[in-house]
Amino acid sequence: MRIVFMGTPEFAVPSLEALLKSDDSVVGIVTQPDRPRGRGQRLSPSPVKVIAQREQIPLLQPTKMKDPAFLAELSSWKPDVIAVAAFGRILPPAILSLAPRGCINVHGSLLPKYRGAGPIQWALINGEAETGITTMLMDEGMDTGAMLLQAKIDIGPEDTAGSLSSRLAELGGRLLIETLSQLKAGTLTPRPQDHSQATLAPLLKKEDGVIDWSLPATSIANRIRGLTPWPGAFTFLGADRWTIYRAVAIDEAATLSPGQITALTKDAIHVATGSGVLAIHELQAANSRRMPVAQYLTGHPLQTGMQLSQSASL
Repeated sequence: MRIVFMGTPEFAVPSLEALLKSDDSVVGIVTQPDRPRGRGQRLSPSPVKVIAQREQIPLLQPTKMKDPAFLAELSSWKPDVIAVAAFGRILPPAILSLAPRGCINVHGSLLPKYRGAGPIQWALINGEAETGITTMLMDEGMDTGAMLLQAKIDIGPEDTAGSLSSRLAELGGRLLIETLSQLKAGTLTPRPQDHSQATLAPLLKKEDGVIDWSLPATSIANRIRGLTPWPGAFTFLGADRWTIYRAVAIDEAATLSPGQITALTKDAIHVATGSGVLAIHELQAANSRRMPVAQYLTGHPLQTGMQLSQSASL
């Protein structure tokens, strides 16, 4: 089959690599325009563009999905199917109807749960025990199309959005190949989603990272995992902002008010929450680097009773 691949971030790479190793032909790739990245905000290509350039595959980076010139070039590739993984833009009807076998999306959840841009993060934030990949036929809705195949994986207690995304991306590549294989064999039966069971996973913003210490310790720990590495869960000790990367909930009664430091050990800072205690094991203070708490404490003597809060204070 002639395949056009549409994707942008690192999550999309295993799906593209799997296609390149398959018997099908990737005749073109579409990714988002180069974006400013890093401290210098230099324009950088997406991970998918890097592969397209490496493999010398025709590449398009449209700024507008309905641009006539873009649609004409895309149509000239004559794809049998369009494979999509974390492309990051809504596809108009002109693209959805372009390939005879449709647009197949690799989505990072067990649909109909977690439709939207942040399925991996929200599964962690909500304390799910498992998640997975769904391949689906795209329609004009937000992840509402008929499902093709699904594969599940367990969410481990140490998983973050970063580690879980990597595992799901690899699974997505394998499931995409299986989906295309069954599509060619004529053994796929699309299954409509039960829309009454749908949940949403909206795109996260930087402000979603602020920690509310009145929540239970388990909820805060899950939120930290879901926000690592981006946008990062943060709190303030006075005017100093801490981004917390690793913490675990402790099932013990808090003796102080939510947000107050209840105890200091050689490798953890214990903080009272709305229910239970959160043990912080890894953080990054402002103008510093990410480090274990044991290292942080050597240069920053703290005391029990100190208050962590949702905003900076002098």
